[in-house]
Amino acid sequence: MDITDRRIDAGKAFDWGKTSADYARYRDIYPPVFYEKIAARGLCTAGQRILDLGTGTGVLPRNMYRFGADWTGVDIARPQIDQARRLAEELGQKIQYIAAATEEINFPGHTFDVVTACQCFWYFDHALVMPRLARMLKEGGTLLVLYMAWLPYEDEIAGASEKLVLKYSPGWSGAGEKKHPISVPDCVYDPFKPVYHEEYEVSVPFTRETWNGRMKACRGVGASLSPGEIAAWEREHRLMLEAVAPEEFLIKHYAAMLELRLK
Repeated sequence: MDITDRRIDAGKAFDWGKTSADYARYRDIYPPVFYEKIAARGLCTAGQRILDLGTGTGVLPRNMYRFGADWTGVDIARPQIDQARRLAEELGQKIQYIAAATEEINFPGHTFDVVTACQCFWYFDHALVMPRLARMLKEGGTLLVLYMAWLPYEDEIAGASEKLVLKYSPGWSGAGEKKHPISVPDCVYDPFKPVYHEEYEVSVPFTRETWNGRMKACRGVGASLSPGEIAAWEREHRLMLEAVAPEEFLIKHYAAMLELRLK
């Protein structure tokens, strides 16, 4: 399903379903500390019911499952949900996955303790979604926004890969990240109040193969380019990695979390 949003990539259409196989294989990359910090806040743990928005291939529910919460994941792209269900089944995890846009979900009131949004919060119609989330959350419930990005100005390999994405997708708005707190639209603060935020640096291990796969599965490549463009990008990217990267390396990232509580 093509998505077009003037706020994203200069309005260029993208479809996460096009890259679901690579997404499932290469984008489960968050380090253990990413999940441990969530649990340390008392979130997404045993006895809680969690709704994960934009769940993709289920990376967050799958990796947080060990903490004992009851998870439901939703995503607009059915191929992403198909991959999420396959991976959960392989692990013997009981996670409910639903193919639907966040704007369409309509669970009963006071259903969830926590709503999570990892790497996806900026895709939503916030004015429409926020009141609905507030209604679906239990009293004092939490909205948790999560994010992680490579640091192109601090990491040579990440910077070189990013330049190649921009060569093929000049309007791609995922470039140029620097470490900063998560910001959200003002309408989010109508039903919610911020209670905690944190930003921290992490180094994520890759090989040439897994970094190529990670970059190929980004919005500026696999989700938006034509098959011919993807093949051309990948040929260039693999040659570039052979020239500048060892077989195994670390990529500098920063991770961030913003915890908001229902007023």
